[in-house]
Amino acid sequence: MTAAVPTGCSLRIEEAMCGGGEHPVPAVGGTGGTCVPDEEEPPGGCVRCPQGKVPEIVGDGWDTYGGTRTLDERGNVVVAPDAG
Repeated sequence: MTAAVPTGCSLRIEEAMCGGGEHPVPAVGGTGGTCVPDEEEPPGGCVRCPQGKVPEIVGDGWDTYGGTRTLDERGNVVVAPDAG
């Protein structure tokens, strides 16, 4: 899903992390992840984003942060081994 957001003299296109009715779920131990329907639990190997730290738009602060951090098997935020 994309949205056009007028910003002064330019038009900026923002891409949603997931489609409507979905939320992102990061992979445990890496920077990948997927989107799942809002009413479903994350698949094996993924977890829900910590409350208040859910990326909404590609490139937003939590998306960028999630590219360098991950969650370990106990849910602790750690530096991702595959962070580039």
